[in-house]
Amino acid sequence: MTATKAPIEPPPTPRAVRRPGDRIFAGSAKGSGIFILLVLAGVAAFLISEALPALTAPSEDIPGGEGLASYIGPLVLGTLLGAVLALLVATPLAVGIALYITYYAPRRIAAVLGYVIDLLAAIPSVVYGFWGLAVVAPTLVPFHVWAADHLSWIPFFAGPASTSGRTMFTVGLVLAIMILPIISAISREVFSQAPALHREAALALGATRWEMIQMAVLPYGKSGVIAGAMLGLGRALGETMAVAIILSGGAGATVNLISNSNPSTIASNIALSFPEATGVGVNTLIASGLVLFLITLVVNMLARWVVNRRADFSGAN
Repeated sequence: MTATKAPIEPPPTPRAVRRPGDRIFAGSAKGSGIFILLVLAGVAAFLISEALPALTAPSEDIPGGEGLASYIGPLVLGTLLGAVLALLVATPLAVGIALYITYYAPRRIAAVLGYVIDLLAAIPSVVYGFWGLAVVAPTLVPFHVWAADHLSWIPFFAGPASTSGRTMFTVGLVLAIMILPIISAISREVFSQAPALHREAALALGATRWEMIQMAVLPYGKSGVIAGAMLGLGRALGETMAVAIILSGGAGATVNLISNSNPSTIASNIALSFPEATGVGVNTLIASGLVLFLITLVVNMLARWVVNRRADFSGAN
């Protein structure tokens, strides 16, 4: 009989020895992530618990006497109206600035211009508010009058035109300047990382610089631009002081951008009303803050999802 040979077992794989520094770093990173989630959950729990009295209170106890939905609805409309207007104005400007700095401007001018654009993010919002009230609002009064005379068939410019310029249109332009550095900075980073071989191949095939940007840069950076725009939208949604200084809010739900009848925003309404609020009024303001928290959370989650869609992309370098 032939003896069967025992199967040869592979040598044991040596276990990787983790150094104490690696273990400390991994543990601290994991702990930081858990801590952030706990803080977020704590904020949500606080808002929900403090908003419950307003959610269960009778309609006549809510400021305005028409119920919580009637109170928060115009504020949500004003918040979204100003933020979306700012996004529509800031995104094309930010993309154009990012492309100029990355592919058109000389190196020295690009560096200086990049610093100047980034410094816009360091200006306090109260300064933007005073600038919008003292400079932007009076400057836009002639446009408000012209829009009311010639574009009144559009609901956004129905008029009557404001004589002070303290309108939602002015707020949207000021918010656009405030979120411009965010979108521009992210767009610059994405455009600069466009695969060099793709860009060189387009130029080698006879494409102009703009055609190269259209074929190789913009398709690669589209998701990054969208993510930057969503982050800028999140900043515009939560802006408080600049809106509170400029806007003469307090009206009901309206999309008119150039009249004195403007719906306020959630953040500015909380800042202006909270010092004098008592009882259920405080819970009502916190309930509106909960709505703003949910809107901002959804916007930031959407931005993160857009960024993750490009996480596995690997082009030629």
